[in-house]
Formats: sequence, C-alpha cells, structure tokens
Amino acid sequence: MPEQDDTEREFDIRWADGAEFKEPSARARMLAARWKENPPQPQPFRADPGPRTPRRSSWSSTAIVLGSVAAVILLLGYVNFRASY
Repeated sequence: MPEQDDTEREFDIRWADGAEFKEPSARARMLAARWKENPPQPQPFRADPGPRTPRRSSWSSTAIVLGSVAAVILLLGYVNFRASY
C-alpha cells in the first residue's frame, strides 16, 4: 500500500510541474502591485558601495578599552579608599 501512495504522489508532482500556468507567489504578486504604481530605479549589476567611514586601528580600539578598564578600577579603588574613613 505505501508503494501506491509514493507512486500517486510522484504522479501528482509531475502533473503539477507540467502545468502550463503557475500562480505567482504572494510576494511576487505584492511586488508586482507595488512596482506597478512606483517602479524601482534601475541598478547596475555591481553597484559601487556607498562611502565608508574610516576604521579605527586596532591599537586605538585596544587603548580605549584598556583605558576604560583602568579608569573603572581606579574609580572603584578610590571609592573603597574613601569609604574606609
């Protein structure tokens, strides 16, 4: 019995794939309706990316992180030192 189900399923898939007209997906219908009123601007195949902001060097990022950690340690030490009086 399971062999017959597989055969029927395969037939249904081949029958569906061979259909002359296939209904577009919901997303395709939505985009078609949107583009009918407001068509998208043409884009080159490989458009140049927008301007990039210069990256900080890894040394400056490391210095900022270590400086922040040192400032927190000093602040906590100062607070503990003042609290002991």
